[in-house]
Amino acid sequence: MSMVETEGIDIYTTCPTYDGAESGAYTRRVREVARWSDEAGCKGILVYTDNSVVDPWLMAQTIIQETASLSPLVAVQPAYMHPYTVAKMVSSLSYLHSRRMCLNLVAGGFKNDLISLNDLTPHDKRYDRLVEYSTIIQRLLAGGTVSFEGEFYRVEQLSLKPPLPPELYPVLTISGSSDAGLAAAAAIGAIPVKYPEPPEKCSIRPELRNSGCGIRVGIIAREEEEDAWQLAGERFPADRQGQILHNLAMKVSDSVWHRTLSGLNGHAQEVRSTYWMWPFHNYKTFCPYLVGSYAQVSHEIGRYLATGYRTFILDVPASREDLTHINNVFAEALQTKTI
Repeated sequence: MSMVETEGIDIYTTCPTYDGAESGAYTRRVREVARWSDEAGCKGILVYTDNSVVDPWLMAQTIIQETASLSPLVAVQPAYMHPYTVAKMVSSLSYLHSRRMCLNLVAGGFKNDLISLNDLTPHDKRYDRLVEYSTIIQRLLAGGTVSFEGEFYRVEQLSLKPPLPPELYPVLTISGSSDAGLAAAAAIGAIPVKYPEPPEKCSIRPELRNSGCGIRVGIIAREEEEDAWQLAGERFPADRQGQILHNLAMKVSDSVWHRTLSGLNGHAQEVRSTYWMWPFHNYKTFCPYLVGSYAQVSHEIGRYLATGYRTFILDVPASREDLTHINNVFAEALQTKTI
């Protein structure tokens, strides 16, 4: 099994998050998802960060030790770690394992997490801070001595050891759902990633079309539509408590993507649409899903590709076979004439 290899298109999966499981069971789950992703030829795997999860750098170490080439895409947030420490972790892990580390730059987080950390920075200001944060990290990784003075950070004559080999310089991603996020992406050269609306509503600004923009999406696809929907129903049953949590989260969130997706379809499980919001509305995941036959899902993927999206961060795969089916979807989408 090998994920479709096409120049300019990068596919990542997502690491399972800590859910209170016993440590052995959780680490086994992380290792198997990492192995599946590596064997499928995915470029990397997203590792979340927030107050409720295991430290993402320790999970990245676990992933590296279990795989041959998979790059951890580690979420970093200014409230958790100084930019020098981030650069040090990237260079050290790359040095020890000859593996590219990638960074998912996070401006904010869950509202209660931010309050607990006494981080009351307004939404757009968080992106200003993230630009300074990322600038210091990038300059340190590029080598030489770094001095920087900004609104949020100041460093003087700072250098990084061990140095990072240029060929292992990390890919940077950042939320691209808001104007502030897009401006930050442009300022630091990061790939803006969004939780997409349906393809017919999802566009990319002309000046960003060739910058490798990305989307975060789940996929459940099988040869036959009925098989895909049966699996989707089993995987994401109705959860009243989850719906309540989702509605509570909406009341306190200042996230642009959260508000946008919450206004889309998906409240009724029985309403079938290839673009499916049911898991999101039941607080099971934070991205939309594409569900259906190979032909249906590949058509939607092809429309995203035609729009200009080139980076795809998939939800946590439930099985090894999921990635085989997703591979088939991308292969079919890439054969269409709409790209």
